[in-house]
Amino acid sequence: MGLPKPSVGPEIAEVQRVLEKSGLEYKLHGYGTNLEGPWDDVVRVIGECHQAVHALGCQRIATDIRIGTRTDKSITSGGNDSKVKRVVDILASEKK
Repeated sequence: MGLPKPSVGPEIAEVQRVLEKSGLEYKLHGYGTNLEGPWDDVVRVIGECHQAVHALGCQRIATDIRIGTRTDKSITSGGNDSKVKRVVDILASEKK
């Protein structure tokens, strides 16, 4: 927000660079980026993303965040990708 152009591609690319350096799992999609990891790390990296985009000259940033946590089991890997795979597998089994 606060840029003289409608495209935010360069700013999103900078966010992806920050996420790559973070070591956290992330996945860019058409309307945002999924970010996975320990709470403190995720919040810290979101702040780093804001700092990086401000450094590009963007004076105002709005970030929408949806947070999900669980205490019933530990998620060791796969996170959101495994959720998607589960649904894809269900749909595939119906076609057999």
